[in-house]
Amino acid sequence: MNPVPVSLPFADRSEAGRRLAERVRPLAVNDPLVLALPRGGVPVGAELARRLDADFDVLMVRKIGLPGRPETGVGAIAEDGRVLFDDRALARMRIPRQALTDTVAAERDELDRRRRVYRGERSGPRIAGRDCVVVDDGVATGGTARAALRMVRQAGPSQLILAVPVAAPEAVEALREDVDELVVLSAPDNFHAVGEWYRDFDQLSDGHVTAILAEYGRVHPRSEAARGVRVRAGRVYLDGDLTVPAVLRGAVVLAAGEGRSDPRWRAISSAMQRAGYATLVLDLLTGEERDSGSGGADTAVQGERLSAAVTWLRRATDAADGPLGVVGSGNAAPAALVTAAERPEDVAAVVVHGGRIDLAEPSLPEVRAPVLVLLESRDSFVRELGEWARGRMGGPTDLRVMSGAEQLLHGAQEWRQVAVETLDWFDRHLAGRRE
Repeated sequence: MNPVPVSLPFADRSEAGRRLAERVRPLAVNDPLVLALPRGGVPVGAELARRLDADFDVLMVRKIGLPGRPETGVGAIAEDGRVLFDDRALARMRIPRQALTDTVAAERDELDRRRRVYRGERSGPRIAGRDCVVVDDGVATGGTARAALRMVRQAGPSQLILAVPVAAPEAVEALREDVDELVVLSAPDNFHAVGEWYRDFDQLSDGHVTAILAEYGRVHPRSEAARGVRVRAGRVYLDGDLTVPAVLRGAVVLAAGEGRSDPRWRAISSAMQRAGYATLVLDLLTGEERDSGSGGADTAVQGERLSAAVTWLRRATDAADGPLGVVGSGNAAPAALVTAAERPEDVAAVVVHGGRIDLAEPSLPEVRAPVLVLLESRDSFVRELGEWARGRMGGPTDLRVMSGAEQLLHGAQEWRQVAVETLDWFDRHLAGRRE
């Protein structure tokens, strides 16, 4: 992502984190984790994580400076012990790596000390399979950031993002190959030092860092872990995963016509949970129906099953009184509309994507809830079907084509965009019900 000119300087690191949040939000969807480089990156990362309602921790990396000139970075050492040298800089200054042996040892000791101070006996955060956002208050040479990024990459994140308020233009270009997404608010040509771009750039102590980490953990309790549930719907039982956040704003039922096992479903539900919505991710087909390859239950039957799930969620959870949204994907998309028609008192908003929503034709005039239709393809026939179905619904609707999403929920950027669009729709249309 190219830098976008912004007004500088930043008032302080917290303001920089707030301004980063809107740029990072559409990218960090899959169980996001914000990792800050201490010390300066911690207040930036804490504010960013707060705005994203993401997990937050520190990423332990130390710059290797020249003996007697510690401000001149020629490498970095990461928490996993990996040392990364800037061999080009060393060659220009005609300094061999061996001359830095004592410096490396001292920085390794300091890294161990900070890890004990910041984390104590607490283990590091889980990185594998998550969208990880590495944050600092700025980047001058990029050596420390590069070591941090390579350490995180080895742990297997689903997406690796570097987010910084300000950076030297040459550092921006040098770091692009190490990340999936690069968010830089400004890369001024007259960059000399990070501190020049902040009005308040006070030095931070270990006490500042530990206080920020403790405060973030105190005011941001995490959601309960997902638990498997079985929902009775007529003569069958449906398998689902239920998660209820600590602070509840409403509930969303996500109906997966092709099965809920795809990890991208977890990413979409995670976005809902971080925004305060309880989520029930549900298979509308039984295992036997799916294994038979016959297509299983038709639209009417799936609609009845989804309606039963709404009833169960109302009776069995704390979401009894809050507003409720329904998401239907693929074969379950028309079922979401059937349920909205049958349960207008319960279903406050609907999002459908993929699938033949025209199969819900008999129910469309009774759909009063706001409906967002997300299309998988720019194909004119697919769009005509979507517009045809919209024209028969009884409430407000909108239609959007997901760019490049010919296989929705199979392309990384497409399912992230699905999550963002879905959350935005529910935030707009469930808020009125809460009031």
